[in-house]
Amino acid sequence: MTTVGRRPALTPRHLTRTGERLSFVYLERCLVHRDANAITAEDADGTTHIPSATIGTLLLGPGTRITHQAMSVLGETGAAVAWVGEHGVRYYAGGRALTRSAALAEAQAAKWANPRTRLAVARAMYRLRFPDEDPAGLTRQELLGREGRRVKDCYREHAARTGVPWRGRRYTPGDFTSGDAVNQSVTAAAQCMYGIAHAVVASLACIPALGFVHSGHELSFVLDIADLYKTEIGIPVAFDVAAEDDQDVGARTRRALRDRINQTSLLDRCVDDIKALLLPNATAGSTAVDPDTDRVVLHSDGGRQVHAGCNHAESDGPNSDEVFW
Repeated sequence: MTTVGRRPALTPRHLTRTGERLSFVYLERCLVHRDANAITAEDADGTTHIPSATIGTLLLGPGTRITHQAMSVLGETGAAVAWVGEHGVRYYAGGRALTRSAALAEAQAAKWANPRTRLAVARAMYRLRFPDEDPAGLTRQELLGREGRRVKDCYREHAARTGVPWRGRRYTPGDFTSGDAVNQSVTAAAQCMYGIAHAVVASLACIPALGFVHSGHELSFVLDIADLYKTEIGIPVAFDVAAEDDQDVGARTRRALRDRINQTSLLDRCVDDIKALLLPNATAGSTAVDPDTDRVVLHSDGGRQVHAGCNHAESDGPNSDEVFW
């Protein structure tokens, strides 16, 4: 009888491309185990088989337990695993990234290192948030000023829509109850959006600390991405919750935002937006820029890249295929 432990590990040729996978699979209150090259999710209703090579990122919500064999097959097939709150609204910890490629991380670092491209990405982020405005030519200070005015307008708009009194943003770090009900709801929504963004950034192997709008914090890029959806999703949900009742605002906001995230497929949208911001000229199937490509190369002179795993001694020439290791 063949045991799971004796099955050979899969090679990159057997793996499903990220673009063909289910970007995110969320499980909660179940036991996750392995059956051949699939994972199984077992709960009171039965057992569900999920081919591991079709998973981009597995989000483990409350009440989940996962076995070593399940983690083994997920690692073999290149799936990412993240431990999150209900429906991903909080990010607690994560394993390997969704992708084996460094394309997005390298593109992020390159754009961040150049002040001009760093500003260009910040403008592109503003354009995603407020598509009715053209931020071309705006300085950083002008971007911050316009963003501040748009957010204030958003607060006033939803206060008028819901009838919730709005006296301005009031939040004391570390003291959630210091604000009124609507401010507590806005804070809870922001925390949930940070969790969503963190899960996606980690899954794509991006660099959380290299932000294009925020700076100086280990999660600067996470804050950048979370803010893309603040006025469209986070603030409206917060005011809707505050308009219903002023009791248990934090928990109700998290549940309402969880449902809205599911309805809008926000996780998949985050993936697409990050790729568009960091690799705007990427074309499907292009190995030079494709963030799903699984390959290792070496830096050479003049910005060139050469094959890894080969001996590049001068006597053998630059195109030698001799295996180095």
